[in-house]
Amino acid sequence: MIAIRPATANDLPALFAYLGEQLAENGRDGLLFQPMAPTTDGVPLAMRERFSAGMASSPGHPGWRHVWIALDEDGTIAGHIDLRGRLDAASSHRTLLGMGVRHDLRRAGLGTRLVQEALAWARASGFAWVDLEVLSQNHKARALYVRMGFVETGEVPDLYRIEGQSVGAVSMSLRLA
Repeated sequence: MIAIRPATANDLPALFAYLGEQLAENGRDGLLFQPMAPTTDGVPLAMRERFSAGMASSPGHPGWRHVWIALDEDGTIAGHIDLRGRLDAASSHRTLLGMGVRHDLRRAGLGTRLVQEALAWARASGFAWVDLEVLSQNHKARALYVRMGFVETGEVPDLYRIEGQSVGAVSMSLRLA
């Protein structure tokens, strides 16, 4: 049984270890899910700082971030989802979603459970919209988001150049209100 709960500052070391594993898998089987080259160097310092500072902030404050982790029977992180605030005050009615699921547990419904958890919190917190960006080639993630009610709002081809590969990105949004 996999349990989902909000992450705390005490979870950051385990979260960063898990995210480092995710980044090392980026590009596995030719599928990029992060707009960066695969790395075995762990989570970049800037990303660690964004998570740490964001989790220490409350919604409504610039850079806030709310993170949930899914824990397997051994207490190991099996997936995560986060919602974060946009930096401009005029967009405070919207939140950005990011997520990941451990490779061995993908296609087992955990992603759906994580999205449901985050959307319930966003609704209860009064957000009107949840937005996300997914790499164009990540068709499985795109299909998950469509099943959850997200609508594609645009695509930017060749947004990233990752190790010489042209990669586009799709923006998706879900109206909550």
